[in-house]
Amino acid sequence: MRKLILRSLIAFVLSSQLAPAQEVFGKIDSISASVEQIRAKYAVPGVSVAVFRDFELLWAKGYGVANLDTKQPVDSFSLFQAASISKPVAAVAAVRLAQDGRLDLTRNINEYLTTWKLPENDLTRATPVTLSHLMSHTAGLTIHGFPGYEASAPIPTVPHVLDGQKPANTEAVRVTVAPGTKFEYSGGGYTILQQLLIDVTHQTFPDLMRARVLDHAGMRFSTYQQPVPANLVRYATSGHEKGKVIQGERHVYPEMAAAGLWTTPSDLARFAMSIQRARLGMRDAILSKQMAQLMTTPFIPGSFGLGFEMLRPQDKEKKYFGHTGGNAGYRCMLLATLEGGNGVVVMINGDDFKAVSEITGKIVAEYGW
Repeated sequence: MRKLILRSLIAFVLSSQLAPAQEVFGKIDSISASVEQIRAKYAVPGVSVAVFRDFELLWAKGYGVANLDTKQPVDSFSLFQAASISKPVAAVAAVRLAQDGRLDLTRNINEYLTTWKLPENDLTRATPVTLSHLMSHTAGLTIHGFPGYEASAPIPTVPHVLDGQKPANTEAVRVTVAPGTKFEYSGGGYTILQQLLIDVTHQTFPDLMRARVLDHAGMRFSTYQQPVPANLVRYATSGHEKGKVIQGERHVYPEMAAAGLWTTPSDLARFAMSIQRARLGMRDAILSKQMAQLMTTPFIPGSFGLGFEMLRPQDKEKKYFGHTGGNAGYRCMLLATLEGGNGVVVMINGDDFKAVSEITGKIVAEYGW
């Protein structure tokens, strides 16, 4: 209990120092009332929100519980599975290596892969798959997403996942559409990216992500370790489906680049702001201006950028970048403005994305973005 009180106090002090109190708390009161209404409407166990403005974290707050059985409350330090928001974070590692001259975004990925190779066919012989294809979902690859593995289940290696070999629970990742011609969302492509980064850096994926991205973006409460490491279990929320804690509390995702990030909305806000600063060419940014703009520009018409989705809430003009996510028992959304340094992150330990969408829409409307 004392630790919980201390964490809540720290969160309060941090948030109160971020902006004038009357402005922050006035918005929080209005938004919090809406969050609680939406949480009740969709029976969501727990919600965590972070709002950033003008390149600064404005406030962060948790609602509800981390686990319906234990009733442990959610706060701004509670960890959630970022699901597919893991992808743009992983993409930054590849782009930074390209920026440093260790990777070429236009070369055949099989020139970098050593542990596993993408099987060739007529499509790849005509147009080799590149890193840009992988990150923009234009490689023509199969396997949209991954269900993860129950805590007690055997966990496959990444090559087993890529070849669809047991104990993998998905089929092989293969090219079925001509690379560079069509947007085909593929978590399988990001799992190839994961193996490529391991082969090039000779580091474990969690270690290379810590060194290449997480530390640089200030994401100190985040990890790609799967399952969640023992020292962080007490902070980890449990996934819920149909109003119940999922078997084993949370699934394991060896497909770390595609779905394996554990994080908080505050850390994802810091990540988004690092990209926003880079887009403007600000000093000491995580990427060059050119690379940051490349990541946030559709690779081909209708596709993602190199990692990021171009978002258009409520059918308005596309003026946001970010990503959505959905793992077993978790849903989330990162929304950041292309111009300026504003945005919001919403994460829930439930299975209804409509709750995430409505909370995000309420916050965008409240701040007039």
